[in-house]
Amino acid sequence: MDSNNNEIIHEFPPFFKVYKDGTIERVKARIFIPKINGGGQKLPLLVHYHGGGFCMGSPFGEIGKNFLSSLVLKAKVIAISVDYRLAPEQPLPIAYHDSSAALHWIASHSNGQGPEAWLNEYADLDRVFLGGESAGANIAHYVAVQAGVNVPVGLNIIGLVMVHPFFGGKEPDKMYQFLSSTSSGCDDDPKLNPAVDPNLAKMRCGKVLVCVAEKDWLRDRGVGYYETLEKSRGDGFVELFETKGEDHCFHLFNPNPNSDKAGRLLQKL
Repeated sequence: MDSNNNEIIHEFPPFFKVYKDGTIERVKARIFIPKINGGGQKLPLLVHYHGGGFCMGSPFGEIGKNFLSSLVLKAKVIAISVDYRLAPEQPLPIAYHDSSAALHWIASHSNGQGPEAWLNEYADLDRVFLGGESAGANIAHYVAVQAGVNVPVGLNIIGLVMVHPFFGGKEPDKMYQFLSSTSSGCDDDPKLNPAVDPNLAKMRCGKVLVCVAEKDWLRDRGVGYYETLEKSRGDGFVELFETKGEDHCFHLFNPNPNSDKAGRLLQKL
């Protein structure tokens, strides 16, 4: 859905745009905002991409809502959880393109005159973080790389938060291959193996936090991602945080995000 070079023939903010080639661009998202005392206060913005194996999940569901709400309150940030079209009905890489286009839509608020009033009034687009869990973390990485290739005007990405990231794990990854119209499902795909991405050095962010869980079957791939960034960008660019004794995305299913290990992960984020 990356239509930045196409001519817009119809625009109906904040609903949708229609391009000359027939592409329709619409952005759906859920905004989380803490209590703000007084006007004129700008807060950092977390752009969040939900998990669900690229084939399920939504910003408007209940899974993860408590954790993201708690993060917004504790970190004093605004979060915008972006919707994207799901495979296999809309095969990959459509989800990636939707997610990247959404970042450019967010950047359209940099002059304070974008289509979403809350972003205009409260979001500091000079302090933007990208993040997600599982497949959403994979997407967040892709968006950060693409933001270095096609730079969003007026938006500064200072951090990338990768929670239990999905970068494959089986050779080949049959499910990912089925969901995608272009991928082999193997390590020659830069979306599954960032080490082979020629654009990796262009990744646009100041620092990366990679979170893994000890019992997660994706743990080793997450650690490998951390090692790839450490090798390519040097010490201080990337940090690894591991939760012992827990499985994949355990924190999203905890009714109390501030308790025990979920609380420690929350505090780290």
